[in-house]
Amino acid sequence: MAKLRRETHTSYSEAASLRLRAAWLYYNQGLTQKDVAERLGISRSTVIRLLDEAMKRSEVQIWISEGVGSCVELATGLEKAYGLDEALVVPAPRDDSAEALATAVGLALGQFLSEVVQDGMTIGVGWGRTMTASLSGFRPPRRENCKVVSLLGGIVAVHQTNPIDYTWRLASQLGAECYMFLAPLLVDTLETKRALVEKCGLKTIYDLAENLDLAVVSCGDIGPHSTSLSEGFISKAELDRLIAAGCVCDTMFNFLDEDGRSVDHALNERVMCVDLDTLKQAQHIVLSSGGAHRAVAIRATIRRIGCNTLITDETAARELLRLAADEETSALPAKA
Repeated sequence: MAKLRRETHTSYSEAASLRLRAAWLYYNQGLTQKDVAERLGISRSTVIRLLDEAMKRSEVQIWISEGVGSCVELATGLEKAYGLDEALVVPAPRDDSAEALATAVGLALGQFLSEVVQDGMTIGVGWGRTMTASLSGFRPPRRENCKVVSLLGGIVAVHQTNPIDYTWRLASQLGAECYMFLAPLLVDTLETKRALVEKCGLKTIYDLAENLDLAVVSCGDIGPHSTSLSEGFISKAELDRLIAAGCVCDTMFNFLDEDGRSVDHALNERVMCVDLDTLKQAQHIVLSSGGAHRAVAIRATIRRIGCNTLITDETAARELLRLAADEETSALPAKA
């Protein structure tokens, strides 16, 4: 599928226009606050207020990083190595914590979605820290006849991520219909899962998921800092069993090996989510995740469901390219 068409929105209020002009002159043109004030015919104190408001509204983003130009090269390399329509690579934050990575990648995701969502789209969404962080950069115009569909169930005790809140806020900002996956993330048996789908109204979710225009998902690594473990979704004993079964990735709470295959573990049967084989039929799949430690998980997810647009950070991009290069080298015939 070709790249999604992006739009530049030019309908601004007078106040917003002044704010953006001030930010452009100060950050892009390098004018001083005094120069901006003179150019726009306002006071320096007003310029300071406008710049502060632009920052709070996420209209201005400042990346504290070096070599931003290299991100374009990394993106081009990823597109070629993984057959992507588009890769968006953001500078890695100096603080490499999970929260900082989620914020950096999530902001880029929000900006991307603001540009590509069109009237009449059915949008399937997962959840996680990166997805939640995207809301700070999501400022789309109101769209007509859109649907936002949650692709997996929720959790009882919410810590950092509230899946229902994310889906609802995304739909609200679009003015879209919202379809909640009102079921627990995990159930006790496969029979319970079937009953909930067939008898408790969830079939609508599965039907909508078969015709998605856009699917937006993230993925997590499997290890001591796994989100599934830190959020209490699984126990340490379950994590150890998953690793022993070859698991490297958590994609929508589906546990995959490095080739993207579901590992042999009961959790994969008990998770309440749209099937990954259904998800891969979406017209356009957006995968957003960051951190070098997640590169193997990102690759496994791409192998399982495909990916049109990858949004990640430069540390993950470099590791993904290294993995691709190693794989290419190992595939070469041995010299006699």
